[in-house]
Amino acid sequence: MTEIERKFLVKSDAFKVKAFNLYHIKQGFLNSHPERTVRIRLNKNQGVLTVKGKSTSDGLSRFEWEKQISVDEAESLLQLCEIGIIDKIRYEVKVGNHIFEVDEFYGDNNGLIIAEVELNSETETFEKPDWLGEEVTGNVNYYNSNLSKQPFKDW
Repeated sequence: MTEIERKFLVKSDAFKVKAFNLYHIKQGFLNSHPERTVRIRLNKNQGVLTVKGKSTSDGLSRFEWEKQISVDEAESLLQLCEIGIIDKIRYEVKVGNHIFEVDEFYGDNNGLIIAEVELNSETETFEKPDWLGEEVTGNVNYYNSNLSKQPFKDW
């Protein structure tokens, strides 16, 4: 399956009052190689194993495969992950016909807030809320796999 998404910095917390859902995410990487990442995520009392391929040159799309795993499996696999566990709260915000996933980071990435919107095609248009800031699609510094190794606090 191909994932197509655009990623933005967030310039205010106005999104919080419009969120229809929020939950805590803890995630780590068994492999953070740019050609393929293998992520373990624990959220909403479920575990998820995700494999992502290399992004296209513009960063808009890449292969993504996910499988649900048990909470116990996710907790065990998080112990095997590379150094640098990501800790964040995800807010889901409906804007027009799309749902933005807004991640507010904690720990070593405290202060960073990123919004992502998944699209059906690379040319699909979408409504941009006024809390959306600079687009960072394709900027590898903002990939979670890189934030786990080079956290926002060190920039």
